[in-house]
Amino acid sequence: MKTTGIIGIGDMGSGLALNLIHNGFQVSGRDLLEHRMDAFRAMGGVAAQSTADVGAVADAVFVMVMTGDEAKEVILGSGGLVSSMKAGGAILLSATIKPRQAREIGEAMKDSGVHLIDTPVSGGFPGAQNGTLTMMAAASDSVLDEFKPVMEAVSSNIHRVGTRAGMGQTVKACLQSLIGAQFSATFEAAALAAKAGVSGQVLHDVFSTSSAGCGIVNNALEKIIDRQFENTGSHINTMHKDLTISMGLGEELGVPLFTAAAAMQIFHMGKTRYPHGDNWICTKVLEAIVGAELHRETSA
Repeated sequence: MKTTGIIGIGDMGSGLALNLIHNGFQVSGRDLLEHRMDAFRAMGGVAAQSTADVGAVADAVFVMVMTGDEAKEVILGSGGLVSSMKAGGAILLSATIKPRQAREIGEAMKDSGVHLIDTPVSGGFPGAQNGTLTMMAAASDSVLDEFKPVMEAVSSNIHRVGTRAGMGQTVKACLQSLIGAQFSATFEAAALAAKAGVSGQVLHDVFSTSSAGCGIVNNALEKIIDRQFENTGSHINTMHKDLTISMGLGEELGVPLFTAAAAMQIFHMGKTRYPHGDNWICTKVLEAIVGAELHRETSA
């Protein structure tokens, strides 16, 4: 069985680590925040002192950082994974970054002997914790076949979306443009219902059993009507960043993204007003505008 590692043990990375451990993998990890390292040790992970230490002992390393610059640093920088991993190992780029940045990483790794699997994920905090993430994996079939058991430990849906670095990130950018629109439409519908005096429970019951019901809508609406706007594992910074990537790809390719642009502004609004909130906190800004809040039950 291959040894594994993880760089970035936050809301998403902690779920990856947990499921790798539960599936019998030895997991070495590194995060800059000590409380995350403490939690990682408690679940059975081996805390490393540096990125290089993770690479030195792991056959496969997940990179779950926030930005493309961070990904480049931990993969290609001084003491990065490429310089410390054995030939034949694989770096699984599970962070969401710009497709161009993934291509640049892949090009820089071309002669390193270390494989790059460009495989952003979808499913959010629940998917990460439950091991049910969807992976958009780009690498050669032989590499994906070899590291399939590692990927299956954290994912219930592994899609082979291409062979070149950047293809996984491209598919993820398309997906996030859709998810952003679903989120923003849910926030607006919630504010409309609140102003009209509809109870949150009624709205949730109808939406979840209608053709509009889906995991994104149902979960967002549940968080809104229970007023759970922070510490739910879906920080607004992540979706805001992802929409920025989607919009950037649209600009690069000359593709108009009208609904994604509207979603981008709604998330920008929420992030500006509530920088420490989660995705659904955008609803609170809309509620403040209309002067009504959506709760599970209407007040008497």
